[in-house]
Amino acid sequence: MTYRNILEKIRLAFPQPVSDTIHDSYFIHSIMRALDRVDDLKTHLPMLGDFVEGDFEQARRATLPDSMASVEEVTADLVSYLRGMTIFGHPRTQQNVIPPPTIPSLIGVLLASLYNPNMAWDEYSRLVALAEVEAVAMTAQLIGYDPEQASGVFTFGGTATTLYGVKLGLEKACPGTIQTGAPEDAVVLVSDAGHYCAANIAGWLGIGTNNLITIPTTDENEIDLTQLEREVRGALENGKKIAAIIATLGTTDAFGLDDLERIVALRDRLVEEFGLDYQPHIHADAVIGWAWSVFNDYDFENNPLGFRPRTIRALAGACRRIRHLSLADSVGIDFHKTGFAPYISSLVLVKDQADLELVIRHPEQMPYLYQFGEHRPGMYTLETSRAGTGPLAALANFRLFGEEGLRVILGHIVEMTQLLREHLEGHEGTTVLNRENFGTVTLFRAYPIGIDTFSIKRHEFEDAAYHDSLLKHNDYNREISEYVHSEAMEGRGVVISITDCYRRTQYGEPIVALKSFILSPFVDETDVEMVVSKVLEARGKVSGIC
Repeated sequence: MTYRNILEKIRLAFPQPVSDTIHDSYFIHSIMRALDRVDDLKTHLPMLGDFVEGDFEQARRATLPDSMASVEEVTADLVSYLRGMTIFGHPRTQQNVIPPPTIPSLIGVLLASLYNPNMAWDEYSRLVALAEVEAVAMTAQLIGYDPEQASGVFTFGGTATTLYGVKLGLEKACPGTIQTGAPEDAVVLVSDAGHYCAANIAGWLGIGTNNLITIPTTDENEIDLTQLEREVRGALENGKKIAAIIATLGTTDAFGLDDLERIVALRDRLVEEFGLDYQPHIHADAVIGWAWSVFNDYDFENNPLGFRPRTIRALAGACRRIRHLSLADSVGIDFHKTGFAPYISSLVLVKDQADLELVIRHPEQMPYLYQFGEHRPGMYTLETSRAGTGPLAALANFRLFGEEGLRVILGHIVEMTQLLREHLEGHEGTTVLNRENFGTVTLFRAYPIGIDTFSIKRHEFEDAAYHDSLLKHNDYNREISEYVHSEAMEGRGVVISITDCYRRTQYGEPIVALKSFILSPFVDETDVEMVVSKVLEARGKVSGIC
C-alpha cells in the first residue's frame, strides 16, 4: 500500500477543514458512538461499569502499534479506560472537591479542542481571546475588582494561580529576580491549613521551602493573626523580604476562611511602621471559595430564594469573609471546582494589570510572534501555549447560570451539607468536627458505643493524656472508611473520603476524619441520610477499639 493510500485514511480521521456534510455526519456519529459506549457503562452505581484494578506494570510495557487502527477501534479502546471511573455528578458521590461539568462547559471544551486556539496571541486565538477577556471581566466584577483596572489569565490549575501570585510578590519585594534569581532573604507565609502547593511553589521559584513560614490556625481553621503578625514582624526585623502572604479563602479539608480584611490591615500597618519601600503582596487562594461572591449582594433578611434558616446562616457566614476578596492583590479562581467546569479551568486575577508588567518579556525574545493583532498575553504568561478550553468552559457557565443560577446551585449544596450535619449531630455515635465552617465539606468522626462523643473530641484535641485514645480512634475511623467505601463499590452506599490529617492536636498528633464533600446538584436528603446510615452500620460491623 502506497503512502497516498494510507494518507487518505489519515485524512478521514480528522474533522474536515471545509464543509463536507457526509464527513461531518461521520464526525458527529463518532462522538455519539463514544457517548453511547460510555452510557452503556452506567448502572445504579456511582461509577462507570465495574471497578477494575489498573495493571501499571503491563502499562509500562506498552509499545507503539505497527500500523493504523480505525476511528471506531480507537474510540472503543479509549472508552474502556473509563471503566471504574467515579461519576462525580452521581448523588451518591461525595468524595472530594470535584464537580460534575455542565453541558455548555463541555461544549466549550469541545469547540476549543476542535479548532485548537492558542491563547498566547489573538492572531492564533481570534475571538476566543475575547472569551477570556470577558470571563476575566465578569469574574473581576463579581469579586469586586474594577474590571477596567484588573486583568488576569487562565492557567494550568489552582497551583499555577498561586504560583503567579507569589512570583508577582517576589518581583515587588526583590525587583529584578526574574533576571538575577531569587535572593536568600525572601519569605512566603501561609497557614498550616493552606494548600500544600505553597511548598511546591517556594521550591520551584527558588525561594526555598525553608523560607516558607507556616502559621498555625485557630479552632475555626483560619490563620492565627497574632502568630502571623509575630512571624511577619520577626522576618522584617531580621532583614527578610516578604515575597507574599497567601490568604486561604476556603481550605480543602474544612473550608476555613482566613480574615483577609485584617490580614490586609496588618500588612498596611507594618509597611508604615517599618517604612518599607514595597508593599508585600497578598494573594488570596480562593480557588474554592470565590463562587460565594454571588451572595455578596443577596438579601439574606428577606431570602427571596427560600433557603432554610441554617443554610442562610452558613451562606452569610461565608460571605462575611468572601466579600473582602477585592482587597487582595491577586486572587486564584478554579472554575473546575465550584464553577462546575471540566478540568482545567483556572484563572489568576490581578487587581492592578500593571503588576503583570513585572514579568513581561521583550518582543525580541520572541521574533516569530506578535507581528499582528493587539492582544498579546503570551508576553507575560508563564506558558507559551495556553488552550482556549478553560476560558470557553468558564464563560459557558457564566452565561448558563448567571448570578441567580449560581446562587441556587451553591445554596442547594450548602443546604444538603447542613442537613448532613444535622443528621450526624442527631446521633450519639458521630460528631462533626467543622460544624462552624460554612462550605460544602463536612468532616466528622465516628466512635464506638460507650464513648461520650459530646466531650471526647475536645479532650483528644487539647489533652495529651488522650494521646492513645486519639490514635485508637484514628484507626477506628479508618476501619469505618474502609467499610463504607467497600459498600459503595458494591452499590450499597455513598462514596465519601477520608483525610489523614484534618488538623493536628495541640500536642502535635494528626486527627483523622471522615469527609463528605457535596458538589453534585443531584444530591438530595435521601443521599444525605444514606451517609449517616452507612456510617452507623459500619459501627456495628467494626470492632469497638475503645
